[in-house]
Amino acid sequence: MIFKENATLQEKLAILADGAKYDVACTSSGVSRKGRKGEIGNTSASGICHSFSADGRCISLLKILFTNECIYNCKYCVNRCSNDIPRATFTPEEVCTLTMEFYRRNYIEGLFLSSGIVESPDHTMELICQTLHALRTIYRFNGYIHCKAIPGTSPELVEEAGWYADRMSVNLEFPTAKGLRELAPNKTRETILTPMQQIQNGVRESRELLGMKGGNQSAYWYTQKRLGRALPGDTEKEKLLREKDKDRKKVINKGTSEEKSPERQKAAFTGVNGTALTRIKKRDISRGFVPSGQSTQMIIGATGESDYEIMAVTEALYQNFDLKRVFYSAFINVNQDSTLPAVDGQPPLRREHRLYQADFLLRYYGFRAADLLSESRPFFNTYLDPKCDWALGHLEQFPVEVTKADYQTLLKVPGIGTKSASRIVKARRTGMLDYQSLKAMGVVMKRAVYFITCHGKMMYSFLKIDEDYITRNLLENDRDVMKGFGEKVTYKQLSLFDDNGDMRAFS
Repeated sequence: MIFKENATLQEKLAILADGAKYDVACTSSGVSRKGRKGEIGNTSASGICHSFSADGRCISLLKILFTNECIYNCKYCVNRCSNDIPRATFTPEEVCTLTMEFYRRNYIEGLFLSSGIVESPDHTMELICQTLHALRTIYRFNGYIHCKAIPGTSPELVEEAGWYADRMSVNLEFPTAKGLRELAPNKTRETILTPMQQIQNGVRESRELLGMKGGNQSAYWYTQKRLGRALPGDTEKEKLLREKDKDRKKVINKGTSEEKSPERQKAAFTGVNGTALTRIKKRDISRGFVPSGQSTQMIIGATGESDYEIMAVTEALYQNFDLKRVFYSAFINVNQDSTLPAVDGQPPLRREHRLYQADFLLRYYGFRAADLLSESRPFFNTYLDPKCDWALGHLEQFPVEVTKADYQTLLKVPGIGTKSASRIVKARRTGMLDYQSLKAMGVVMKRAVYFITCHGKMMYSFLKIDEDYITRNLLENDRDVMKGFGEKVTYKQLSLFDDNGDMRAFS
């Protein structure tokens, strides 16, 4: 290891911001630009990344590692202990200084703090907790903080961080335990899932007592409830416990101002058996416990899991841990390790993109992993988005009549999203729909046109509900289709004449 013992704060920032770029919960700007005369604003590349708020705003975060030293030797990680790279470690005061100075200059609105492991998971997490404590209590920083929990950390430190952070995440690393054993032998599923379960339980308890300060539930949870589907945690015992907690909350809210005080709210937790929030009496509950929920990250392409396995794991994570997001990171062989799979050309970015699209179908559209893929068809066709791929395999459900179909049926149509489906349902109550109005509502007609009718008619009389015909037309402007990415092309070669014996496909 190359230790930077006398490194300046700027040198540490350059090293530890670069080391954080493989955490994909945000997107790095990578641009440095000074201010110019007659113009407003400038850009700093080191550690500035972007995330998005619930209302669609783009917010800037300082994205850094607390340290890139590590006692583990994960084969895929650039910061593994066997690599000879420059090493640096911030002090809690340095992270606070950077955060506040960047914030005062309007570079950032929050902090994304991840870390390697120095000495032990507990020692590293203790330093991170000291940093968050100082930011919140000494520097009075009230901005957004996303904190990574170190696998193997004691529950007390995980809870400590949860009272200061807005969001926490524990990286799953790989979809299967086998992949984890092969490439990250120092980590186990137990050390990853245990803090994840603790955070989930703490968020639930905080939400039940403090309302929205404890955080709202995930998009996946709301989608399943809208569809009337039960989740694994919806047992009779859980329902009874929730009812008791609601009753206790009503009692607290009905009382005097003294009963509504934080002290009384904290005291209400003492009656909960097996609570995850054992240190609530010593903490400021004004923000709640991890109010923005938790997320995780998986590396795609380093091990041999299929898309079906990945989506099944993703679905299980949403169901069992109420995650806000699962992030996917296309594998990059930064170490050129011979035990890792060879990567020809670029990382599997197209596959990563399709997994993100399928993830949206799980969270917002009500699809299940088994709807999108199966053991007999375990991979997405990367040339088509997953909803188009699904629709082409279920043409018996199309075309959909947009003047009569319910909201959930509309969501299955390629080119119709949650907003446009909602607009269609509202608009047809008061007026007549036509294809021009559908386009104005945000329907992507170049995809939807093959799967819908309006007042019993398709947009063009020559359109056909045929898999090969639709696939050819959807891909006609895709320049990458015939380059070959290793996947099998599932559509047929275009012939001179179509099934009707004419050449309309060429017109």
